[in-house]
Amino acid sequence: MTTARELGTIQTQIPSRLDRLPWSRFHWKIVIGLGTVWVLDGLEVTIVGSIAARMTEPGSGIDISSGDIGTAAAFYVAGACLGALFFGQLTDRFGRKKLFMATLGLYLVATVATAFATEAWYLFLFRFLTGAGIGGEYAAINSAIDELIPARNRGQVDLAINGSYWLGAAIGSLGSVLLLNDALLAANLGWRLAFAIGGVLGLGIMLVRRNVPESPRWLFIHGREDEAERIVDGIEREVRAEMREPLPPPAQSITVRQRRSIGFGEIARVTVKRYPNRTVLGLSLFVGQAFMYNAVTFDLGTILSDFFDVASGTVPYFLAAFALGNLMGPLLLGRLFDTVGRKPMIAGTYFGSAALIAATAALLMADMLTSTTFIILVALSFFVASAGASSAYLTVSEIFPMETRALAIALFFAVGTAVGGITGPALFGQFIGSGNLDLVALGFFIGCGAMMLGGFAELIFGVRAEQQSLENIARPLTAEEADAATPQEQESLRRAEMERELSPGDMRLADERDRRVRERAVRRRERETTGPQRFRPGPGGSQTYSPGMMGTTGTPSRSTALAERELDREIEDLARATAEGPVERRDLAERVGARGWGPGRFRRALAEAIREGHLRRLPHDRYGPGDSRRDDGE
Repeated sequence: MTTARELGTIQTQIPSRLDRLPWSRFHWKIVIGLGTVWVLDGLEVTIVGSIAARMTEPGSGIDISSGDIGTAAAFYVAGACLGALFFGQLTDRFGRKKLFMATLGLYLVATVATAFATEAWYLFLFRFLTGAGIGGEYAAINSAIDELIPARNRGQVDLAINGSYWLGAAIGSLGSVLLLNDALLAANLGWRLAFAIGGVLGLGIMLVRRNVPESPRWLFIHGREDEAERIVDGIEREVRAEMREPLPPPAQSITVRQRRSIGFGEIARVTVKRYPNRTVLGLSLFVGQAFMYNAVTFDLGTILSDFFDVASGTVPYFLAAFALGNLMGPLLLGRLFDTVGRKPMIAGTYFGSAALIAATAALLMADMLTSTTFIILVALSFFVASAGASSAYLTVSEIFPMETRALAIALFFAVGTAVGGITGPALFGQFIGSGNLDLVALGFFIGCGAMMLGGFAELIFGVRAEQQSLENIARPLTAEEADAATPQEQESLRRAEMERELSPGDMRLADERDRRVRERAVRRRERETTGPQRFRPGPGGSQTYSPGMMGTTGTPSRSTALAERELDREIEDLARATAEGPVERRDLAERVGARGWGPGRFRRALAEAIREGHLRRLPHDRYGPGDSRRDDGE
């Protein structure tokens, strides 16, 4: 066994061991410890935006102008872009945990220090450092979350976490009403408390985050597989104790050549050369959402005040409604990204939001909106757009190799924010400053076009990553291909390994499973080529199935083979659970442990079991044994 000092070639099941875990308290710890920082980010950014005008007033304790507020915002955005690039590379080099602790620490120090600002230069400096901390968080946190959350839950969790920014924004919008209340707080105190509150909440997050482990995926690639094994062993013990039942066996292993570090030049060269289409996809998704989001978020209050005569004291309530729409999008739609699939949902949210934004623009031009109907339409548009925007982070964190994950997130975030995040607010600002509502509507039409480009990029270049292991979506750069080059050779190796490890009886059961999986794949292929599914965008599936596909690392065939074998096991469990008589659906799900299967898996296995005759649907939502009996004696 290799140690941290000796690098070599190892085979490990750590990725599949993490992906097969049912949802547990451990995963909630990851969500709370890592994901809640977005709530904090939304809280601070919104409060700062709401109290900015107060900072320019006499008696505020700081001598700045309205122009300085804009400059401070620019420093914050610049810090986020540069921080993402700087800390993203360090995250891939030195580990997820070191960097997500360091970036949160930088954020805490910088935001609390901002509360003591008395001069413009001081404000600019610490807003830049605060932005750098947040930019680094985007890279480190999304990498760690994706590597610790099971594949079947990754889409829903990632979208909900990135969308939780808007929970902080809603709280910040309402909280600013209190901070700006002269009867409660002095003019030179309320805005300072806004920054101090962010620091206090961040300290609480840091205490929880201390218990989050390093990513085992990062550890075994960097020569620390013993530590990775200890962490996964501990996670499994914790989950088994909570579930009170054994865990399913890991589905596969991966072979990697360990390396201390991989240079930036090599990462960039291999990634762009190997995944040029995915690079275009990531840029398109990020630029589209960054343009629309930054334009509307920065300028929504001004639009309400200048064109709909909304009083400044009432604007926070409208912003809270806008934030609520953004929050609910990922929460309500996120599960569909794991069940319906990435491509239809990402393209659908980008196109859907574009259509709603275009309708809003048309009604603006026709002067048919009131302040209430305007904010309802905008909130509805961004209810859909928020799920799409969050999926941009999910996409780039999934579709590139593990060694480049944090840097890929950082690069696309930085480029998207620099291109869309700067041009969007600047363009909208000019349109708003003209006082011409038609030009503001034109800005919405341009935003519609930016979102449509992202939707088209997803249709053309999108990757079906739902419920797939990260290593199957993008093979790690350090992974070694199996020596066998053909499916037949792969199958021979697989059977030789099985014969060494399995008894003759178990081998017979494995052969029967392979036969059932092949037959099921053929039936499904026939349905897909004759029914409506043949019109589904994107690359089609394999024409045939072979168990040898299991050894083809990183290809869609490998993912399909693994999914088919898991489906067969689930159908077996359903058949066993109903063998003694009818069972209600809810009790059936509990008997087979469907909670740990992942979104949509129980429903799919149930439908397939009925189609194949292993189960019968009975009245009153009950299910009984079917007419078909499995050749293995069930």
